[in-house]
Formats: sequence, structure tokens, C-alpha cells
Amino acid sequence: MRKFLSVCLLLAGVSAIALWVLSRPVPLANDAMAGLTGNPDNGEMVFWAGGCASCHADPDAKGEDKLVLSGGYRIDSPFGTFIAPNISPGPAGLAGWSSLDLANALKAGVSPENTHLYPSLPYTTYIRMSLQDVADLKSFLDTLPVSDQPSLTHELSFPFNIRRGLGLWKLVNLTPDWVLTDPPSPEVERGRYLVEALGHCGECHTPRDVTGGLDRSQWMQGAPNPSGKGKIPAIDPQSLKWSAGDIAYYLETGFTPDYDSAGGQMTKVVESIAHLSSEDRSAIAAYLKALPETN
Repeated sequence: MRKFLSVCLLLAGVSAIALWVLSRPVPLANDAMAGLTGNPDNGEMVFWAGGCASCHADPDAKGEDKLVLSGGYRIDSPFGTFIAPNISPGPAGLAGWSSLDLANALKAGVSPENTHLYPSLPYTTYIRMSLQDVADLKSFLDTLPVSDQPSLTHELSFPFNIRRGLGLWKLVNLTPDWVLTDPPSPEVERGRYLVEALGHCGECHTPRDVTGGLDRSQWMQGAPNPSGKGKIPAIDPQSLKWSAGDIAYYLETGFTPDYDSAGGQMTKVVESIAHLSSEDRSAIAAYLKALPETN
């Protein structure tokens, strides 16, 4: 009996160590950003395509105030409420962050303190960003106004307030693989990058599995609103019958072919995507039309 208990304790200890190792934060290599110089002009495109202002500007900000990234936007979910932090270039935000720090946050979900970040920052999408675009984004963020508004703490209950568990969640849900594996044209390939690497459209328009990760088998097929109010519409080809021109026009103006207009959080998305070139909006539309139809 004593030997049996000893074996059980040994197995429990080995399992605990294995879980601790598997759940550790895994940042990028220290030299991942070596040799990369940021271009703030391209960084501005990345900023708008990535929807940074939609979450990190004050929820009531208008016009140029959308470039003051003071945070405060609340994201309700079944796991609790996530609150977007200040990411302005001041002491309350990203002052002192290197381009590698930003790359670790966006592509690995790891903070400069080597702790897991919550996937309310959609690093499950940003993992596909090029490192050059990360460097460019950092150079643009550094040009923006400073806000001294302190970041607020997420409102999460046990066990979701234990960040270490995110390491195991990442093993299941954090992948650099593309959803559309064989884009049929350079335009669709560009659209894939804008949607699957920067725009994180799937984070809202795709349902989630039991782990809270995206169910990629139902890509863009609509999802319950995480706030519990209504449903995010499907935008896969089988559901969205608009033409590519209709989609591109909607992304520029917010007006639908039925003379309706974007509402809710989609208003902020359109405001961001409207800053992109017409070619990029057309590429997003081409990508959505190129997705395979489901039965």
C-alpha cells in the first residue's frame, strides 16, 4: 500500500511538472526582429486594417480622438468582461516596449513580463502577421498622442483569472495555419492576409468550440454575440449573397445593397477599413467570395 501511494504521488508530481512546462509562456526568439526597420506609413495601414482604434480608443471617441488609444472598451463574454488597455506611447501604455515586445504580444500572446495575455487581444489572428508589419505598426504607434489614462483590470472569476492556464489553451487554439489554404489569385491572397492575419473578422463571425477557440470548420458562418444579445451574421458565400462590389462598397461606406447601414461594433470596423485603399477593400471582398461553400 505504501509503495502504491508513493507511485501515485510520483505520478502526480510528474504530471504537475509536465503541465507547468506545457503551460509556460513561449515568446518569439530574441532575435526575431533583428534587422527590421519600421515604416510608419505602412504601419498606419496595419493599424487601420488591424482595427486597433475599434477597441483601444475611448468608446465615445470621434475623429482624430480615435488616435488617442486610452483603452476602456469592455468586451463581455461567457468568461467575464475584458477591458481593452491603454496602448498609447506613454507611461500608462506602451512606453518602453520594443518592437519585439509588441511582436510577442501580437503573435505569441506574451507580455514583456513573460506572462500570458488573454485572447481578447486576438493574437490567434495576429499570429499570421508578418514581422515587418509588426515593426511598421510599432513605428506608427510611437507617433500617436499619449494618454495617461490607467488601464483597467479585466473582470474575470475563477478559474479564468489564472493566466497560466492559457498556455494549455494556446496549445489547442494558437496556430499559424491559414484557413483558406490555396488562394486562387494574388488579389484573394492579399484579401486572405487582410482578413486572416490583420482584420480578425473570424473572431466575431465564426462560432467557437467548447474551449472558447474558433471552430474553423464553420469559418465565417455566424456566431452568437458574446454579450448574449443577438447573433453575429454569417458572411460565408452561402449566406452572404452580395456581389464583391457590394461588399467592397459596404466596407467603404457602411451602406448595404438594401439601403440599410452598419450598426453596433460593425460601425467602428467600417470606419477603420474605410482608411484602406480601394484595392484592399476589393481584396477583402474577393477573399470572402472565394471561400468554399458548405453543404
